[in-house]
Amino acid sequence: MPANLTPAYREAEERFRQATTPEEKIECLEEMLAIIPKHKGTEKLQADLKRRLSKLRQESESGRGPARRDTAFRIDKEGAGQIALVGAPNCGKSSLLAALTKAQPAIGDYPFTTQTPTPGMMPYENVQIQLVDLPPVTPDYLDPGLPGLLRRSDGLFLVADLASDDLLEETQGVLDRLEQAKVFLVTEAPEDADPRVAYRRTLLVANKRDAPDAGERLALLGELFPPARLPILAVSAHTGEGLEELRQAAWRLIDAIRVYGKPAGQKPDMEKPFALSRGSTVLDFAAAVHRDLPAKLKSARIWGPSARFPGQSVERDHTLADSDVVELHT
Repeated sequence: MPANLTPAYREAEERFRQATTPEEKIECLEEMLAIIPKHKGTEKLQADLKRRLSKLRQESESGRGPARRDTAFRIDKEGAGQIALVGAPNCGKSSLLAALTKAQPAIGDYPFTTQTPTPGMMPYENVQIQLVDLPPVTPDYLDPGLPGLLRRSDGLFLVADLASDDLLEETQGVLDRLEQAKVFLVTEAPEDADPRVAYRRTLLVANKRDAPDAGERLALLGELFPPARLPILAVSAHTGEGLEELRQAAWRLIDAIRVYGKPAGQKPDMEKPFALSRGSTVLDFAAAVHRDLPAKLKSARIWGPSARFPGQSVERDHTLADSDVVELHT
């Protein structure tokens, strides 16, 4: 039986042939498996794709073989969500990370100070948000492991340098280079999203607000990037201006909710919320509490915004809201 492979599959196959890193190869193989026609004529090809994909994943996870470099870009998510900091050389990403977290990244006034991803935890009210400082991006250079990390993140800070006369060219150059890697920085993913493209919700962080003539450059940046294209927040890692607003914007960017657990007959723990994706249900909350709970869960009681009245009894598929208090019943 003929395979009858589609043009989309052929395109993914060609990208796989041209891929130079394990990360790129894994993504291409995953795409090929997803879109390959599923019938008897492709069974052997599907098995071969799965075998190659399994081998690459094992190498990546173990740190052996050609995937060793790529493991540096696999940062385990912590806290309520992960935001990656991306930008041109010397835009101040590392200074922002140091100002917002307890991380101590290398900071210098020369290009490519950051060589590998550097994570740090940023406090916001009663949760922590993970920030990851990344190597810089230029029209001529993109670290092979960087696109994969961006795809796995919950949101991005595109950092622009208000002290640079080349601000517009540098910022647009980062966007163009990432789009070549099929990572698009957007306010919201389009409804007719291309399945081959990773759309990441992004805030344009205009750093060095305290630099001479920063106001004029900020106005030019606003003309190139109106709010419908990318929202802009001007800050200064040096003076601290705008950093509190940046923390608030980070929370909105990851689009998470805080849910508080309440053991039966006890008061809720309002100091340590569970951070869940918006749209999560009681069942999702149960899984966050303990992996075995969903199988035992029968119902729950809710206090907070999603409840019609305090202590409402709800089913497992009830959608939760930010600041809900949940009492699980097994």
